[in-house]
Amino acid sequence: MAERWPELTLSSWEDTRDTLHLWTQIVGKVRLALEPMVNHWWQVPLYVSARGLTTSVMHANGAGLEMEFDFIAHVLAVRTSGGEERQIALQPRSVADFYAATMSTLDGLGVHVKILAKPVEIPNAIPFAKDEIHGAYDGAAAHRFWVALSQAHRVMSRFRAGFRGKASPVHFFWGGFDLAVTRFSGRTAPRHRGGIPNCPDWVMEQAYSHEVSSCGFWPGGSAEGSFYSYAYPEPEGFAVRKVQPSAAYFDEALGDFILPYAAVRMNPDPDVLLLTFLRSTYEAAADLGRWDRDSLEVV
Repeated sequence: MAERWPELTLSSWEDTRDTLHLWTQIVGKVRLALEPMVNHWWQVPLYVSARGLTTSVMHANGAGLEMEFDFIAHVLAVRTSGGEERQIALQPRSVADFYAATMSTLDGLGVHVKILAKPVEIPNAIPFAKDEIHGAYDGAAAHRFWVALSQAHRVMSRFRAGFRGKASPVHFFWGGFDLAVTRFSGRTAPRHRGGIPNCPDWVMEQAYSHEVSSCGFWPGGSAEGSFYSYAYPEPEGFAVRKVQPSAAYFDEALGDFILPYAAVRMNPDPDVLLLTFLRSTYEAAADLGRWDRDSLEVV
C-alpha cells in the first residue's frame, strides 16, 4: 500500500516541489503559446503519463511536438514527429538554467516560441531568467509525487466516468500545481471576481464562465497535500453541508472541502475513501445548486 500511495511529507521534498512547480510552468507556457484556445483554458494543462507529466502532442511548424517530464529517467524529453529527441536533465539546477536549456533545446529543433517568462498564480513571481533561488531536485521525491498523481488520476478518472454531462479531462494545471477534474451543470455562471496573484482577472472569468463542481489533488500546504472539492458559484448552504468521509472538512479560507492526502494513503481502502469524498461533495454542490442530476449522471 505504501508503494501505491507514497508518503509526501513536506519536509522531505518542499524545495523540490517548489522548483518543479516553476519548471512545469515553463513547459506549460510553451503549450499555451503553441496551441489554440479551448474553453476554460483546457489547451494549457499537462497530463499524467506512464512516466511522468506530458504536454501531449502540440503542433509547431506543421509537425508534432511533445515535452514530457520523465520521473523515471529524470529527464525532460522533447520529441518531434520527425523522430528527433532531445533530453534536458532533471537534476539540481536553477530555474534560470532550466529555462535557458529548455528554450535553447526548442530553438535547436526549429521551434522558436515566445512565452510570458515569469510565473503566474504565485506571489513574488521572479522572472524565469533571473530565478537563481529555486533549484532543488530530489529524484526520489519527484518519483513519489508522480506515483501519487498516478493513483489520484486513476481514482479521479473513475469518478469522471459517472457523469454524462460536460466534464473536463483529468488534467494537471501548472498554475496552481494541481490535478483537477470538473463537472458542469450546463448553466452560465456570474463573472468570477478574480484576485489570483499574478494572474489577470479575465483569465479566471474565462475559466469559470459556467457553473462547476470541481475537485482535485493539490500537494501544497504544510502537510502532505490534500484532495479538495468546491463549487462555483457556491450555492447557499454548501459550506455547512455534511459530507463524507468523516475526515473531510470545509476550509473557510480556501472555500473548499478538504480531505487530507495522509488520510487517504493510510486508509485500508484508499480508493473507496477518496471516491466517497468526490461523490459526496459533488452531490452537495449538485443538490444545493439544483442541477438536473437525472440527465447529467450515468445511472
